[in-house]
Amino acid sequence: MAENYDVIIIGSGPGGYVAAVRASQLGLKTAIVEREHLGGICLNWGCIPTKALLRSAEILDHANHAKDYGLVLEGKMTADVKAVVARSRGVSARLNGGVGFLMKKNKVDVIWGEAKITKPGEIVVGKSSKPVVEPQNPVPKNIKGEGTYTAKHIIVATGARPRALPGIEPDGKLIWTYFEAMKPAALPKSLIVMGSGAIGIEFASFYRSMGVDVTVVEVMATIMPVEDVEVTAIARKQLEKRGMKIITSAKITKVEKAADSITAHVETADGKVQQIVADRMISAVGVQGNIENLGLEAVGVKTDRGCVVIDGYGKTNVAGIYAIGDVAGPPMLAHKAEHEGVVCVEKIAGLPNVHATDKSKVPGCTYCNPQVASVGLTEAKAKELGRDIRVGRFSFAANGKAIALGEDQGLCKVIFDKKTGELLGAHMVGAEVTELIQGFVVAMNLETTEEELMHTIFPHPTVSETMKEAVLDAYGRVLNA
Repeated sequence: MAENYDVIIIGSGPGGYVAAVRASQLGLKTAIVEREHLGGICLNWGCIPTKALLRSAEILDHANHAKDYGLVLEGKMTADVKAVVARSRGVSARLNGGVGFLMKKNKVDVIWGEAKITKPGEIVVGKSSKPVVEPQNPVPKNIKGEGTYTAKHIIVATGARPRALPGIEPDGKLIWTYFEAMKPAALPKSLIVMGSGAIGIEFASFYRSMGVDVTVVEVMATIMPVEDVEVTAIARKQLEKRGMKIITSAKITKVEKAADSITAHVETADGKVQQIVADRMISAVGVQGNIENLGLEAVGVKTDRGCVVIDGYGKTNVAGIYAIGDVAGPPMLAHKAEHEGVVCVEKIAGLPNVHATDKSKVPGCTYCNPQVASVGLTEAKAKELGRDIRVGRFSFAANGKAIALGEDQGLCKVIFDKKTGELLGAHMVGAEVTELIQGFVVAMNLETTEEELMHTIFPHPTVSETMKEAVLDAYGRVLNA
């Protein structure tokens, strides 16, 4: 007889395991199915280990510019790439074990294997096609195996994987995805990065800090195309100042492979083609949802462009089946997945006043050097929507803390509705802006107006003061510029 649950979640990434914890908190009997490793891509191969790599790169950058801070280091500091990678993997292993602890603490059953929905309310779990990585200490006692399981509510949280372009598919040796880029056995001397979204730019930044000759090729007119163009222009200038080569409005049409190098044929908007030779190439042209082999088509779940179609509460068109996170479409961000998981489970539990996920208030962060962070509408999008707007800007060059940090190249930009004072968007580039953007996210979520922001006292000296000054600038009241 099949074991029955209130909720079964397929996938233990940020969306899946957070949804499981919240479901258990609400008294729902919960199980989570995982085929490979607790924590999913974000914890094991994405968000967390890349930040560990980038931290090593940041320290290396600072060390090699110690003279700028009045410090003397003998010789040039270099990177031990094996040690850098080992530290990154160690960080992931520690957090992987933390997810195992959370499942044990919250009495969530962990089912190892691959799940397939056979009908609404039922899944069959078979042997994993992936090498299963057992969770670290402590191992949950409540581990289940292959078999049939039932639940009134099934949540699909299977995440996404790297997208491949026809003819330029990653091979794991010369053309990498983020999996191979995360753990190089040795540093290449030269590298091409195809795509300048968050993944591409973060790896480009890391490898450039490691001393690699990096060329970024982007099909759109600007790098980080989803960001405000004024912000990305500053980021590009700083990245190029660090020695990175960036080619925009260009596409790689063909790649020729040699024994230990590649030649990329890069076609620019004017039709000209140049050949770039490099040791390795990273394919960072986006990701696609893991919707295959789940039985979704058989039970009639609607999908669109490789993702499951849901409403603001994670519901699909089939009763009792839900989806959250990357598999449910953009923005494909871990924090969006976590929030969707909580909203979905709280709606299932019947809690009152559950608010649908508002994607317009999901912040985006890119952890390159310099960092980029944003929330809401860009200036161009606000104008496209016909909004009558006020725009405020404040340069880090006028901020005392940024100057003291030696990080004075940055910008805070805000966009308000001229009639209502509603904050429509905020965009930042510079030191630690990924830690600052949450201030604007909170403001937007609370429907804060410009007047309230202008009457908020920001601590001095901090980089956060640029946030208030940008608001003041939007209304002609800037104090320090």
